[in-house]
Amino acid sequence: MAKEFLINVSPSETRMAVLEEGKLVELSKESHSAQRHIGNIYRGKVENVLPGMQAAFIDIGMDKNAFLFVDDLHTEDENGSASISDLLREGQEIIVQLVKEPMGNKGARVVTNLTIPGRYLVLMPTVDYIGISRRIEDERERERLKKIAQHLKPKGMGMIIRTAAEGLAEEELEADRNFLLNLWQKILKRTKKGPTPALLFHDHDLLYRVLRDLFTTEVDRLVIDDLTTYEKALDLLAFLGPHLRNKVQLFTGHSLFSIYNIEQQIEEALRRKIWLESGAYLVFDQTEALTVVDVNTGKYIGSTCLEDTVLHTNLAAAKEIARQIRLRNIGGIIVIDFIDMGDEENKKQVLDCLATELQKDKVKTNILGFTSLGLLEMTRKKTRPSLREQLQQPCSCCEGTGYKYSLETQAARAERRIIELGADHPNDEALLIGVNSALAALLIGPGGNRLNALEKTLKKTVFIRGKEEIPLAEARVIAGGQKEYVQSLALPVKEGDRLEVDVIEPHLNNPVDGIARLDGYIIDIENGGRFIGQRVRVKIEKMFKTYAKAVIED
Repeated sequence: MAKEFLINVSPSETRMAVLEEGKLVELSKESHSAQRHIGNIYRGKVENVLPGMQAAFIDIGMDKNAFLFVDDLHTEDENGSASISDLLREGQEIIVQLVKEPMGNKGARVVTNLTIPGRYLVLMPTVDYIGISRRIEDERERERLKKIAQHLKPKGMGMIIRTAAEGLAEEELEADRNFLLNLWQKILKRTKKGPTPALLFHDHDLLYRVLRDLFTTEVDRLVIDDLTTYEKALDLLAFLGPHLRNKVQLFTGHSLFSIYNIEQQIEEALRRKIWLESGAYLVFDQTEALTVVDVNTGKYIGSTCLEDTVLHTNLAAAKEIARQIRLRNIGGIIVIDFIDMGDEENKKQVLDCLATELQKDKVKTNILGFTSLGLLEMTRKKTRPSLREQLQQPCSCCEGTGYKYSLETQAARAERRIIELGADHPNDEALLIGVNSALAALLIGPGGNRLNALEKTLKKTVFIRGKEEIPLAEARVIAGGQKEYVQSLALPVKEGDRLEVDVIEPHLNNPVDGIARLDGYIIDIENGGRFIGQRVRVKIEKMFKTYAKAVIED
């Protein structure tokens, strides 16, 4: 099975796509301004103990307290049937690890059985245990690795052998063990000093996690479209996996994800209806805890008999459902309404097909089988938001029944489009780009920092102008050429101009001043903060690239 990783880097985010046989099966993204929390270790404080729920709320320094179940507090042997109120008290300090991101109105979920991942091993400093990756199937190899683990395992601690350790000598595993032990000692030192709550350990960025956790010999190649990230990957692999460096390739063309048809497949994964090649289709309906998938024959009429048509439709659906579950990162309870099958052997064939496809999924799934109503039930562990929750937001116009791209996602898409437009104008020193007015300020960023990053990527001067008539999904080149010429077209005002503007908000850092906007261009009005919501006459005093200073005229 051909397997490829693609990494796309833009000024605001990094995206990683997993392709199997040319089809997108997983998508991860990480904003450069927002931190990921899964795997982080904290010194927290017990805020509330709830005996009726056998749980506690832990303050780890986030907006909402984290949730700790009694079963996640100790191993089953240690706990027995003890009440959580016998194990924890309010105000107590406790070391926890975040295993589930905050989602919606729910806080993060934490555990006290800590795991510290390395390239080949996972160290479990709080439990005495040995485990071998289920993806290592050869029994002789499993036994060999188990003996090595018994020899290397620190006394009183646990160790899991990861898939990447298959075939490696004990010396290589020992080096990874020593690295993790050293890291644990550093974490222990941090637990003894400083305020509470406190972050004791923060997991690495997306690139490092991909190389450490996912990039194995099973992967045919890793393609990266950013030179700095490509060089960093080679440096990391020098100690994470030197034998894999020849699989890393630098993409120097334009729009890596478009060339591999990733953008279109992301769009399809956000749709409610998915068409199969045969003409049948699937319908996905997601709620917070439950997802229902409906299978329909659609335009597919088969060629022999009804039972054969139904079987072929359900088999094709099973494969696509497994792919979509991974791609959409659907968690919780999943109910699949396959087309009714009278033959028990056919039901088993569809069940086996689904199970085989789900074996490719690194997230734990559990198929419960068909109910008396003929519905297939399964569960999938949920640790982070689904693809839809990451990329879209509820639409206020339809009260949450439909979704649209968030403004931040639209801005990131516009940013990528601007990078493509810049590559199409290699001889222009500067560009004036038109975008929807709702995106202009986002693309410029506070103090122009996001625009500066975009210019660094393009190696051009860029001016942004907001226009209501431009759709949110578009970005257009209004003008290009020498910097002085483009600037003369880009700035909507000049020094000495007198005009009337609407004061829409106070200045972020100086609330005494007021802010007005002209096509996304900021007018900073001295002492204008008291006129919020009013129209005032101002004089432009001084011009800058992304804003102008103005004073109120009597």
